[in-house]
Amino acid sequence: MQILATLKSRKISPEQLFMLSVLAVNGGNYLYNLILGRLLGPAQFADAAVLITFLLVLSFAAMTFQLVTAKFSVLFENDIFKSFISKIYKNALVVGLVMGTLIVVFAGQLQTLFNTSSSNMFVIFGCGVPLYFLMSVNRGVFQGKKAFKSLSITYQGEMLSRLVITLGLILLFNIQSSFVIAVGILTSFLFGLIPFKFPTLIPKKALQLSETHSKAIKSFFLITAFYELTQIIINNSDILLVKHYFESYEAGLYASLALIGRIVYFIAWMFVMLLLPTVVQLKKEGKETASTLFKYVGYIAAISTTIVVVCLSFPETIITLLFGDSYLAMAPLLWQYAIATSMFAISNIFAYYYLSLDKYVPVIISGVFGMLQMGLVIFYHESLEQVVHMQIIAMVLLLIIQLVFFKLNQSEKIT
Repeated sequence: MQILATLKSRKISPEQLFMLSVLAVNGGNYLYNLILGRLLGPAQFADAAVLITFLLVLSFAAMTFQLVTAKFSVLFENDIFKSFISKIYKNALVVGLVMGTLIVVFAGQLQTLFNTSSSNMFVIFGCGVPLYFLMSVNRGVFQGKKAFKSLSITYQGEMLSRLVITLGLILLFNIQSSFVIAVGILTSFLFGLIPFKFPTLIPKKALQLSETHSKAIKSFFLITAFYELTQIIINNSDILLVKHYFESYEAGLYASLALIGRIVYFIAWMFVMLLLPTVVQLKKEGKETASTLFKYVGYIAAISTTIVVVCLSFPETIITLLFGDSYLAMAPLLWQYAIATSMFAISNIFAYYYLSLDKYVPVIISGVFGMLQMGLVIFYHESLEQVVHMQIIAMVLLLIIQLVFFKLNQSEKIT
């Protein structure tokens, strides 16, 4: 009773509510993946992992629109804001339609490339791509305006609907195929649109953006798109390359390893969502921003260290509890993969911090090391262990370079 009284007496801030919501969403997504891993087994889970990886790739691509919307939702107001939102929605829809059509048209080739059992899963997935881009712009407005309650609802809706619908179809009809997983993903995009204000799509008064505003939007969009591309490469190329170079059983084992090890990154993303609008607002007000960076880097470093230590101490227990005995072969690599994702998560905070300040060198650095990671895996993939080691090398070097850039940048300010 005393605990309940204490919780009631403390008012939870919107930021804290959003952080709790993100933790719940990540937990739900993890539960979704873990149940699929147990129900399908390593070989079939490899197909599911391809779709899940495609979903992550899509989320990074659409994140370009979300971050652009979030930043300029802070900077623009009134009629300029309405005109900007109208334009960004239309552009997002066009890009979504083009990408979705390409996935549908080349579904057969994608099946061959990634050794999947069916091409239909790519067709269904492609149909949902335009919805995801609209959803991302919608989220960008909530993020920029710090409407964290609405932002939480859209993430919760997507996660819960995907979990309930996918697992419901599998358990009720006993259909263990990638088709069911694709249907669940497509349906979740519809739920993720809630809440959505349709009138903002086509405003009654369309004010023409000035050349200065248009140039600023284009510049930020292009550099953000480039950075999200590096995110796609660093986060997902390993799973897709393993699926290409290794047998389905080994690819399924690796997918389970990646899912557990990436918990660091998914937690770090919660802080990135809070970091960007905060830094943009501080810069707009002419205030100091480095302390905000230090705060979030400290959070991620502490969380990363804890996760790596736990993975090193109890690898077999973790894998058995989460995926089952079938995946135990990955136990020795668990803590090593966690190190790679930890280095990347911390580097990511630095990159998004400078992206918020319109400084793009760290973004280019990330792109270079993203390509380095992919190149290392392409040339050195004799075993799954070697694949993990290549990622550690690339990510440790990336973090070192980001820290050096930060130090040099701070020295320039002092002088």
